[in-house]
Amino acid sequence: MCGIVGYIGRRDVAPLLLEGLQRLEYRGYDSAGIVVTSPKATGLKMVKAKGRVRDLEAKVPKRFAGTTGIAHTRWATHGAPSDHNAHPHMSADNKVAVVHNGIIDNASELRKKLEADGVEFLSETDTEVLTHLIARSQAETLEEKVRQSLRLIEGTYGIAVMHADFPDRIVAARNGSPVVLGIGEKEMFVASDIAALVTHTRQIVTLDDGEMATLKADDFRTYTTEGTRTTAEPTTVEWEAASYDMGGHDTYMHKEIHEQPEAVDRVLRGRIDDRFSTVHLGGLNLDAREARAVRRVKILGCGTSYHAGMIGAQMIEELARIPADAEPASEFRYRNAVVDPDTLYVAVSQSGETYDVLAAVQELKRKGARVLGIVNVVGSAIAREADGGMYVHAGPEVCVVSTKCFTNTTVAFALLALHLGRTRDLSVRDGKRIIEGLRRLPGQISEILEQEEEIKKLAEQYAEARSMLFIGRVRGYPVAREASLKLKEVSYIHAEAYPASELKHGPLALIEPALPTVAIVPNDDLLEKNRAALEEIKARSGRILAVAHQNQEKADETIVVPKNEDELDPILMGIPLQLLAYHTALALGRDIDKPRNLAKSVTVE
Repeated sequence: MCGIVGYIGRRDVAPLLLEGLQRLEYRGYDSAGIVVTSPKATGLKMVKAKGRVRDLEAKVPKRFAGTTGIAHTRWATHGAPSDHNAHPHMSADNKVAVVHNGIIDNASELRKKLEADGVEFLSETDTEVLTHLIARSQAETLEEKVRQSLRLIEGTYGIAVMHADFPDRIVAARNGSPVVLGIGEKEMFVASDIAALVTHTRQIVTLDDGEMATLKADDFRTYTTEGTRTTAEPTTVEWEAASYDMGGHDTYMHKEIHEQPEAVDRVLRGRIDDRFSTVHLGGLNLDAREARAVRRVKILGCGTSYHAGMIGAQMIEELARIPADAEPASEFRYRNAVVDPDTLYVAVSQSGETYDVLAAVQELKRKGARVLGIVNVVGSAIAREADGGMYVHAGPEVCVVSTKCFTNTTVAFALLALHLGRTRDLSVRDGKRIIEGLRRLPGQISEILEQEEEIKKLAEQYAEARSMLFIGRVRGYPVAREASLKLKEVSYIHAEAYPASELKHGPLALIEPALPTVAIVPNDDLLEKNRAALEEIKARSGRILAVAHQNQEKADETIVVPKNEDELDPILMGIPLQLLAYHTALALGRDIDKPRNLAKSVTVE
């Protein structure tokens, strides 16, 4: 869950690397570091700093020239944030430098062996083990030194390596943590995310697990960790550098919330089939006969993606009448689940690299399951591993807290549910009804965003709360779960989500004036049941903020959202609660784009 960027070419490398780190800081921001060299240099020069990239930049001396370098911004796993624990890690002879994402599972065992051989460690990290292994290798080439060392490693890694004796190259390798190469004109880049590359090139190569690469200024080659050459053809990425700018907003979160009308329009564009009241989803690689053979749908995701999957499961059951449920991928992969050949598995990940989801996909594939991927990043690991799937086309999402990717993922699930439903027993009339509802979504999201000032005033009032309860029933419950998570992530206010129907089975004990309740109250067949829950809270002097399609008499305040089709209402009801979390955090002075203890792309267990 860290950011890697490297460069080899003719330009002054330090400014390029620092710029790349700034673009990758959402992947980790506990500490940062940089190593540079050049063909005429006598060795490697390194600067590291605890804190943000700006703290590193302040420490880099003015005379820090080089044409080759690697850099890293860290999210701590082994060892607290500190200058010593920051990457890159250097060998004792100052010849080898390594940056690493992932976790080395047998680091403790290897560390003891190295210490017994007289190696002195300067950090608490697992990565430093790899640095010393490479430095101690007797192989003649850097590639073979890295390859020999990786054979001793158990765990996940995305690495970039420099060696003072081989100043004309950078060696990279991947196993479970993303590594992409950027192909330039007489210059090459390596990074953990295309965000660091798009300013300079849109031609990229994505390494597969078990693959390595050697980058020189005018060439690159890829090969397996066993040494067999592989064929890597560059692809053109669709995102441009401007997509990563704030565009006049104060934070990326604010920008991305306001990008949702356009983002939803993108995920719908070109996919609607009015003639048959269905959708075109050719990327599923699932023909009508195979779709009709599906007897169950299991959705796997983590965090926000899991909540989107909960909404998706309900839509699939309602529209396609196929039993469906969602489960955290982090739990599924460890419980030796029964894999049914009639079950369609759907893996959900914004980055397409979430390690728990990727590991679940690989286990499912090993057992012969059919797996679809719903991801945002084209060419990501889950997209490549899955049998088929959908891209959600939300565009780059830089804020650690996901907003537009969540919304676009729920819309993607609506498309999948409609496709499966029309393949089975959903009528033309209902198909047309859902399509009309989908087309209304961008305009209705814009209507909700126009209420921002009113929501901001509410947030400033609720920012005083130490804890909040979110409730919803059936369609509203996943919305409550996601809204609770958003508030926790960005404002640090404790929040809990509960099914409204379960209030009387325990949570009512919490109700008091100091504990506000946010209630999701759609105008559907459960409206009166939800109103009864509000009565229970009000009878115990609880304060209520309702998100509803009409003003709720028992609520202290109501945020009114536009009504869509019942099945699609959850997509809209989460939007105002994103704004509520944002403005609550703003009122509390939080670091909104980079919440404490969190990172964007979770590529470790």
